[in-house]
Amino acid sequence: MRVLFGATLLAAPALADMPRVVGVEARPGGSGWSFSVTVVHADTGWDHYADGWEVADMSGNRLGFRELLHPHVNEQPFTRSLSGVEIPDGTTTVQVRAHDNVDGWGEFVTVELP
Repeated sequence: MRVLFGATLLAAPALADMPRVVGVEARPGGSGWSFSVTVVHADTGWDHYADGWEVADMSGNRLGFRELLHPHVNEQPFTRSLSGVEIPDGTTTVQVRAHDNVDGWGEFVTVELP
């Protein structure tokens, strides 16, 4: 399932503040779920950049975390993937949010699972 938030991405410039999740693709697999998450954040370099994103249940419990190891100054928005995320049986909705090394966590985006 692919959930895109392209209208938000096109309507607002990326400012060096909170990172935003602008797209999520979730796929079930034999060894857990795979998530491809697109983040936008006006990284300025090592001093201020998006440094991770997480998948959480609707209570905010972390199900998976993808660390981002370097700034993406010239690659905006950017997409990174995480596989092997264990989603509890019966779960139909998760939340995804991004983090930066200065401002912390952005807002959750709700994702309906196929």
